[in-house]
Amino acid sequence: MAPVTSSPLTSVHQSIMPGPDSVVHLMEVTVRRGTSVLLDAVNWNVDVDQRWVILGPNGAGKTTLLQIASAQMFPTSGRVHVLGERLGAVDVTEIRPRIGLSSASLAGRVPPNETVIDVVVSAGYGVVGRWRERYDELDFARARELLAAMGIERLADRLYGTLSEGERKRALAARALMTDPELLLLDEPAAGLDLAGREDLLGRLSVLAVDPFAPTTVLVTHHVEEIPAEFSHVLLMRGGKVIGAGPMAETLTEQALSETFGMNLTLEARAGRYFAFAR
Repeated sequence: MAPVTSSPLTSVHQSIMPGPDSVVHLMEVTVRRGTSVLLDAVNWNVDVDQRWVILGPNGAGKTTLLQIASAQMFPTSGRVHVLGERLGAVDVTEIRPRIGLSSASLAGRVPPNETVIDVVVSAGYGVVGRWRERYDELDFARARELLAAMGIERLADRLYGTLSEGERKRALAARALMTDPELLLLDEPAAGLDLAGREDLLGRLSVLAVDPFAPTTVLVTHHVEEIPAEFSHVLLMRGGKVIGAGPMAETLTEQALSETFGMNLTLEARAGRYFAFAR
């Protein structure tokens, strides 16, 4: 199979410094753990008005890349700028409150006896599990508004441990938006959802994508069917390397998708959504 031509965003000539609209900027970023290379010389830039999907098979490096973008992990080598600050040259505790994150690791830390409303509102202090923090009625009103936006306002007083997998994903998505973040990172938000739950969530994320006041958003998935309509850009990854990066319509092609997943695939687009089949 012929190699996919790199877009300007994956070029080694990418600027070392981020542009004025850059929210996330990686230059030759490599992450090693022992003899394993999790990310291999990744170049990537996300601008403020963009909505990105990171797409690739298991083990592609998607979650590692999200940990870098959320200032939860430092690279072995290369340069990373997040929200205009260079990792390694700034106190990350100043950056993290500006980032909304929903991930499996966060989900595992939420106490099962925490109410859903408290799961969301506690994002204001950046804690998991309420203790002695104090919140006012505006905080709780904001949390309920976000739960409503995710379609689960009725679950506000339920215990987190009693929720289904899909309901937990929605609660964590609401939590990620609680602090009005400048950057929203969603790690496989549709994983574990049934068909109706997935379609409802993707519809809500599509609405969020076209909201001019919504944060810059990056979503991780390994299914093209889970790409919300209205998302603008895609980063394709395999084995820690970037296969392609750029505008969705130009970058998400049959050739690029086939190389990303290591098999011949047919790609169809309908009403802004994508579907893939083995040939």
